[in-house]
Amino acid sequence: MSRPLIAILRGIKPSEAVDVAAALLDAGIDRIEVPTNSPDPFESIGNIVDAFAKDALIGAGTILTTEQVDQVDAVGGKLIVSPNCDPKVIAHTKAKGMQSWPGVFTPTEAFAALQAGADGLKLFPGSMAGPSGLKAMRAILPVGTEVFAVGGAGPDNFDK
Repeated sequence: MSRPLIAILRGIKPSEAVDVAAALLDAGIDRIEVPTNSPDPFESIGNIVDAFAKDALIGAGTILTTEQVDQVDAVGGKLIVSPNCDPKVIAHTKAKGMQSWPGVFTPTEAFAALQAGADGLKLFPGSMAGPSGLKAMRAILPVGTEVFAVGGAGPDNFDK
């Protein structure tokens, strides 16, 4: 069973990373993001990759530069999540064979991200769009485009 979401391990420490990732995988969550503003994020990513590379899509969030993409690649990460839509970061990510999930808030940004090669979209901040904004965004995007709301998503609205 795979759940359609990306777990964000904000603030996780390298010593906790493998155990938390194991619990997520047990729960059916197989896309794991460690934000770069967490303590020693690349060490955490490397630890999770070493333990679960065959079982999960693992990488980093809060990626703003191509240099950060290279750092994730160096520790074996394959997932890049950004709070913004930077075509250079998307193109660099795709050139390395990694998945790109840029942040978007408007249809214009969403289509620009997809045109640049994004694999999926991070609707951010999700709290401002709400479930109705997410529904409206999905209605105009190409069929099959994955869009995940970040910020304001929780158990009370996961089904929306």
